[in-house]
Parts: sequence; structure tokens; C-alpha cells
Amino acid sequence: MITGRPDIRGGRIKINNEESPMSERAMINFRCVNAVVVIVAAVVIALPLAAAERKVAPASEAKTEKDAKAMVTKLPARVTVEAGQSERNDTPVCVGLGQSLGGKQIRVEEIKGAKRVPVAAQEESGGAARLWWILAGKTAAGAKRVYELTEAKGAAGEGVDVKLDDKALEISLGKAKVLRYNHAVMPPPKGANKKYSRSAFIHPLWSPAGAVLTEIHPKDHLHHMGLWNPWTKTKFEGRDVDFWNLGAGKGTVRFAKFASTTAGSVFGEFRALQEHVDLSAPSGEKVALNEQVDVRVWNVGGPKKGFWLVDFTTTQRCASSSPLLLAKYRYGGFGFRGTSQWKEGNSDYLTSEGKTRKDGHGTRAKWCIVHGTTAKGPAGVLFMSHPKNRSHPEPMRIWPKGDIFFNFCPIQKKAWTLEPGNDYVLRYRLYVFSGKLTAKAAEGLWQDIADPPTVTVGAVPAK
Repeated sequence: MITGRPDIRGGRIKINNEESPMSERAMINFRCVNAVVVIVAAVVIALPLAAAERKVAPASEAKTEKDAKAMVTKLPARVTVEAGQSERNDTPVCVGLGQSLGGKQIRVEEIKGAKRVPVAAQEESGGAARLWWILAGKTAAGAKRVYELTEAKGAAGEGVDVKLDDKALEISLGKAKVLRYNHAVMPPPKGANKKYSRSAFIHPLWSPAGAVLTEIHPKDHLHHMGLWNPWTKTKFEGRDVDFWNLGAGKGTVRFAKFASTTAGSVFGEFRALQEHVDLSAPSGEKVALNEQVDVRVWNVGGPKKGFWLVDFTTTQRCASSSPLLLAKYRYGGFGFRGTSQWKEGNSDYLTSEGKTRKDGHGTRAKWCIVHGTTAKGPAGVLFMSHPKNRSHPEPMRIWPKGDIFFNFCPIQKKAWTLEPGNDYVLRYRLYVFSGKLTAKAAEGLWQDIADPPTVTVGAVPAK
């Protein structure tokens, strides 16, 4: 059950108490694992790259002896964060909270010599409780930072706001808009086939300078919907179903309901449940796949610093006893249609392997920068694939000519069958920026996922 327990640090809002089609064990937030910080979020652990199909193991089955070191079971506690081999910049970190601490007021202070500096912290509730804060500013490679946790009211500050109305959910950092998730059906442009109507997508995604970086219903591809996540060439109960190309009328993806929303001093997020619908079933529409989408915006960056940090996680499960075959195909999955301002002459791509527009399609990468000029200056998005994702480093669909379209495509090289009873998880982190981003900086940001800071918990030294 999704409880969404409200608390003054997390600001979590319970939308309903109905049971989610996804197991809570498949929480998409990059989980606290091995006391290191993970992507759409918690403590990250470095994992071997995997090119083969894998079933997602529940986090409870992936525990090791190191987990205990990242768990706070009593207060006060001393927490040490080690940067490791990479420089860190505004990196989210967390510790697990023992059962007796969940829901309690916890104050986090950084120990800087004789000084104690209050740090905003936020509890992630639902499932195993975690306490999050930001490793603020620059932390040099090899450096350590020390924090003390006590039972007291935490530090306050401007946070991440989440607003919901009858058409969309919007997340803002302070007064600056970050993204909008459209839960109401968006009709296509006047004169277009109504089959191109769609809900459950992100648009706009704004740059920190306020430029819109996404596009929906472009004339050349009316089915492109900003930032969205459908499959293309699939087989369901013997039928060919296309959830991507809406004009065929065989499939679509629809918003079902919100499970929860959260606003807070460290992050704001929402959890949406979506349905991948077979429109060609002989007895009428049939849901082939249930999807849980978790989107989290971190309280880092902003217009003055020129970046946002956004985590996107999708958990998918067959909706019936029938499997869903995702056939090998050149595109499908997590897609991004760039603003119409980005043309061949003023935009490009750069992958972790040094590929660009001219030679990037069909290659694999850990990350990819898409960038171009806008009316509010240069801007772009760094797309990062989590090391646990299927086929990581992931194959990509990159347009060699024309406008900007990007897609991490885990079925580009090999088909994938989603079997009933399993949760399939894909995690991505987006670094949205104004200005320019170097390959060196992009690699450093990806290291927060692949080789995150190490977090250890100990007792407070006796005075």
C-alpha cells in the first residue's frame, strides 16, 4: 500500500490508499544500497555493466553487510561522506533510518572544525525510510565531510514546490519552473487525426534560463510528445501493438492516477501510474502493461547556477497473465523531442564515447548531451543511463539530420520479453543546463551514479 505519510520535512501528500500495481519493493528512487548514493536516488552502489536481459531483484534481496553501515538506528549519530575518486558537486546523499526513527524530526548539521552548519534534510517515506540531504558545493576527490544527526527540528529553507490542477502537475524550484507533467489528454493540432491525442508526458521541460526545451505534436512526427516513454514494435497475445506511433491506432499510453506527490526542502517528486493500452484487442481495449513513473527534482542548481537535476524512473509490469514481447527495433522507450528552435545548424549531440550527430545513431553510451541555441541563450540536457539498466551502456536513436530527437533504446540490439509477475526498472538522470557543458563535466556527473560517494554511520565521539 502507498501510505504517503505526511511529515514536516518531506511534505509528502497521500493521494490515495489504493494498492499500486507495482510492488513497493520496486521503488524507483535510486535506492540507498551499500551505503553509497544511487540515482533517481538513494545511496548509490557501483555495479557491473550489463548487456543482457535482467529481471529486477527487490532491493531487500540485494542487501549486503555494508548496508548496516549506512543505517542510522539511534540518535545522535555521526555520518561520514567520502567523495572517493571523483570530485562531487551538489550531490544528493542519504542514510537509511531504523524503524524507530521513521517520521521523527531529525536535525542534520555539518561539522566544520568548531562550527556546526545546519543542513536541510528530508525523509523519503514509503517502504524503507531514508533521510536525504545535499553534499553542497564542491567536494574534492578524496575528501571527507562529516555530519551529525540529532533528534530536533531540522533546518528550513526554500524548497521544491509541486502544484497539481485538473490538467497538469508542475514542479518548480523556488519561483522557477522546471517541468510540467500532463495527466489530462492533450488533443493534437487542429485538423489532425484525434488518434494523436495523448496524456502522460512531460512538456514543457524548461532550461534554468526559462527556455522551453521540449516539443509536442511537431508536424513531421505528430506522435512525439516532449519527454515520454512508449514501446514501438511489440507483440501482445499474438497481435502487433505499437504504443509509440499513435496514428496506427493500435496502441497508446494513458495516465491512470497519481499515487503520491511530495514537496520538500531537498526534493519534490510525483509518482504517476500509467497504462499501455492495446486498442486492437478483439473484445475491446485491453491494458497490456502497467507502468509506475517516478520523477524527482532535486533542490540543487537553479537559475543563478544554471542547472537542474531531475531523476526519471520507470517500473513496468505485465497487466495480465500474458507476456509482452518488445521486438528488436531502432527506437522505443525513453524519448526526447527537442524544441523546434534546434535545427541541424545550431544543435548537436555528444556522447560519452565522443560520438556526435553524424555518427552517434546505433552506438552505445553511458551518457549523451543534447544541446543547441535558444532565444534565451545556449542550453541542453545531459541524459545519463543508470549502470543497472538493461543493455547498459545503452544503444541510442540519434537523428543524423534535421531537428533534435534522442532516445535511449534498450531493445535496439536485442528483443526483450516482459514476463508476468516481474517488475522491470529503468532509471535515468537528467542534468538540464543553460550555457554549455563539457565532456569532462558530464563524466563527473555520471560518476555520481556509477561510483557514488561512500556513506558510513558511527557513534558521536564522547566529549
